[in-house]
Amino acid sequence: MKIINTLVVVIAFFFSSITLAAPVNINTATAEEIAEALNGIGMAKAQALVAYRTENGMFTSAEQIVNIRGIGQATFEKNKADILIK
Repeated sequence: MKIINTLVVVIAFFFSSITLAAPVNINTATAEEIAEALNGIGMAKAQALVAYRTENGMFTSAEQIVNIRGIGQATFEKNKADILIK
C-alpha cells in the first residue's frame, strides 16, 4: 500500500509540473495572459510584445514575434501552435 501511495504522489507531482499552454491571441491578450500561455516567454518579453503591438499595430502573422528582442526562432517554433492571430 505504501508503494501505491508513493506512486500516486509521484504521478501527481509529475502532472502538476507540466504547464499546458492554451492558445492565445497575441493581438488582444494582456502581457499576463501571454506570459502564462507561451513557453519561454516571461513577463518582460510579454510586456515587450504588447509594447511592440502598441507601437507597430496588430500582428499579421505569428512569426512576427521574432521581431521582438529576446524572442528568437526557437521560441517561435516552440509556441507557434499556441499563437493566434485574429
